[in-house]
Amino acid sequence: MRPSARYAKRFVTLAVAGAIAATTAFGKPAGLRFWSPDIKGPMLGINQVFNSMGCAGRNVSPELRWSGAPAGTKSFAVTLFDPDAPTGSGWWHWVVYNIPATAAGLPSGAGSGRGMPAGAVQGPTDFGTAGFGGACPPKGDKPHRYVFTLYALKVPKINVPATASPAMIGFNLHANSIAKAMITARYGR
Repeated sequence: MRPSARYAKRFVTLAVAGAIAATTAFGKPAGLRFWSPDIKGPMLGINQVFNSMGCAGRNVSPELRWSGAPAGTKSFAVTLFDPDAPTGSGWWHWVVYNIPATAAGLPSGAGSGRGMPAGAVQGPTDFGTAGFGGACPPKGDKPHRYVFTLYALKVPKINVPATASPAMIGFNLHANSIAKAMITARYGR
C-alpha cells in the first residue's frame, strides 16, 4: 500500500472511531443539547418581541430545555445576544447565571422572574434593566439574529457585582465554560 493511501485509510479509521465514541448507547450524539418548544422554525414569535421602543410584542422569554451536560457541570448560564444590532458591539437581551446544575431548563416567562430556579441571577441587559428584553430591531433592517447560548460551567457560581455589565458576566462565563450550545432565531420588522 502506498504511504498516502495508508494515511488516508488511517484517517478514515480514526474518524469513524471518533464518531462511534461520540455516540451514546442509544445511538444519539453525545453532548450538550439545547432547544426551545416555543421557538418554531427560524423566526421568533410575537411572544418574544419587546413591548417598547416602537415594538408591540409580549416580551415573554421562551421556554428553554437542555440535556447531556458534561461531567463536572456545577451550574448553567443562559444569554441572549443580537450580533446584528446597529451599535458596533451588538445588544444583550438577556443574561442569566448561577442556574443550579440540577436544572434542566427555564419555563416560559422566567425572564420576568416567575419560575426562575432558586439561586439563579438575571444580570443587567443593554435595555438597562435585569430580566428578559425581547427582540426589537430597527424598522426596515434585515431580520436580526438572536443567539440564545447555554453554558455548562465548572463553578457553582460566578461572583460578579449585581451591577456587572453583560460583557463582564460574559467574560466570566467564557472563563468557566466546559461546554456550550446555541439556538439562533431571527426577527425583523
